[in-house]
Amino acid sequence: MSVLSGKKVLLGVTAGIAAYKSAFLVRLLVKKGAEVRVVMTPSAKDFVTPLTLSTLSKNEVWSSFTNEDDENAQWNNHVELALWADLFLVAPATANTLSKMANGTSDNLLVATYLSAKCPVYVAPAMDLDMYKHPSTEATFSKLRSFHNTIIPAAHGELASGLVGQGRMAEPEAIVEFLEKDISEKLPLKGKQFLITAGPTYEALDPVRFIGNHSSGKMGFAIAEAAAQLGAKVVLVSGPTSLKLSHSMISVVSVTSAKQMYEAAHKVYEACDVAILSAAVADYRPASISDQKIKKKDSELTITFEKTDDILASLGAIKKQQFLVGFALETQNELENAKTKLQKKNLDLIVLNSLNDKGAGFGTDTNKVTFITRDNKVVPFEVKSKREVAMDIVQHIINQINA
Repeated sequence: MSVLSGKKVLLGVTAGIAAYKSAFLVRLLVKKGAEVRVVMTPSAKDFVTPLTLSTLSKNEVWSSFTNEDDENAQWNNHVELALWADLFLVAPATANTLSKMANGTSDNLLVATYLSAKCPVYVAPAMDLDMYKHPSTEATFSKLRSFHNTIIPAAHGELASGLVGQGRMAEPEAIVEFLEKDISEKLPLKGKQFLITAGPTYEALDPVRFIGNHSSGKMGFAIAEAAAQLGAKVVLVSGPTSLKLSHSMISVVSVTSAKQMYEAAHKVYEACDVAILSAAVADYRPASISDQKIKKKDSELTITFEKTDDILASLGAIKKQQFLVGFALETQNELENAKTKLQKKNLDLIVLNSLNDKGAGFGTDTNKVTFITRDNKVVPFEVKSKREVAMDIVQHIINQINA
């Protein structure tokens, strides 16, 4: 999965011959999972049509403050457009538009949107060789960098004038690669190692039957995805689940029993910076497992159970630099039980959810949680999607480890 997946990308297109490449750029960004909107300078429409870009982006294309064909239309709000974006990419960026951006010459919708942007801004210059090397252009680049804008270097090659040199807009593939690399380098969890457990465990009775629980693994998988999207390298130890993840930063270790999960977690724990144990691990397992299917004989069946090893407590006991997070699913005395678990197992954070709360529990796409920190601070949340809860958990960890 690309770091661009789920990103809201605002693409600015200006009036250069390289504007024809914008269609390919939109297509690549969409393939990476980005949501793309396009704003054009009026003259850019001479090089590529809004219809082409709107078809590829599946969104309306903006090029003026008002719809000139409809006298009753509302104005196109450049502020809303700018605040919508996670990143603003101007490609191609002509010398004219770059100068306007550097000097605040807000005479079109694109520059007005740029001046309202709060997100990272990238520009991919496209101009002739002498224009690219002119002192005024170099001064423009310097000024834009001082605004914390990022310049995607122009390529060397044949230019529209027939000259050969630097000034050619970087190819769409190179621009996307540049964005992915630059975003990855700046992610808050880059270089961090995460261990996450998820799903249920199954404890065998015989070759056919097992004892398990209703955990779907959705919460743990959502946490793994959130951590990876923010740059972490994740080892996800998962019990039996139908869920799948495809992300270059996530390694999935599939296990079945509590013992297997214990061994897998301990194998990677020492090298981890953060461990989040969200799996619903069996507290007991059958003391013996039948080699053959247990036949129905008497009206009652007695099975002797033994305790499983407590994974969370065992990791808390050997904790060094790790930030350790546990989960507590309770039905009564929720806060008291969670606080006891926090202290007893040497945790830095416990995430409490109660089966008494609507929207929480197994199998749902939502959860309602309460954070309890190491210093016993209680932070309740409303019902949210599990993806949103996952991001809340990961953001709390970022705040703590960067404090």
